[in-house]
Amino acid sequence: MSGNLNSNNIEKDEFDLNTEVSDYEDLITKLKEIKSTIALLEKTIFR
Repeated sequence: MSGNLNSNNIEKDEFDLNTEVSDYEDLITKLKEIKSTIALLEKTIFR
């Protein structure tokens, strides 16, 4: 039975890692969008 628990823990850890990677990628995407918005605002303000 402990072998089954270890297998479940490994699968859970992999899922958690995938979720963290996905969250990180989402954050990077949002930061890039914010950067683009700021650059556009700077161009508008400093014309």
